[in-house]
Amino acid sequence: MSDDKPVKQILVAGVGNAWLQDDAFGGEVARRLEAEGVPDGVTVMDFGTGGLDLAYELIRGYDALLLLDASRQGGEPGTLYVMEPDRAEFSGELKDGENIDPHDMNPMTVLRFVSAVGGWPGRVMVVACEPGEIAEPGFGLTPPVAAAVDVAASFVRQTIGELQTDAAYTA
Repeated sequence: MSDDKPVKQILVAGVGNAWLQDDAFGGEVARRLEAEGVPDGVTVMDFGTGGLDLAYELIRGYDALLLLDASRQGGEPGTLYVMEPDRAEFSGELKDGENIDPHDMNPMTVLRFVSAVGGWPGRVMVVACEPGEIAEPGFGLTPPVAAAVDVAASFVRQTIGELQTDAAYTA
């Protein structure tokens, strides 16, 4: 890549609780991507349940965020979903006296906080997996969710390639 064009900065963020089986999906995909290596300009991090850490990282400034998480949408366990939230859903100032609990920063709260402080990345995409088991403590993904990790990692790699182009940021 030539020096006259800056490299797009992309954050791939795994979130979820590794102690709650399939809730660890995001972290597993992040670890897979990190182990395989990523292109220049791409940062891969497993934030676990550290939503406040994710918010602070986003404020550093990224062209795009790929958020990896488990999400109940009503499908069969292992079903993958791709969502692109609109910034308007998260816009608006925090009201006087309104609290954001730093100990309960789920991904939607993180995006709302980041939007309120002006740190919204150019593109935000959520790659989510329908979990099987997230209520009972335990380690390891259930088989359908474990099988979805490779598919999700492949999709994220393809999406990174697209997000590295200027065309990904035009309306």
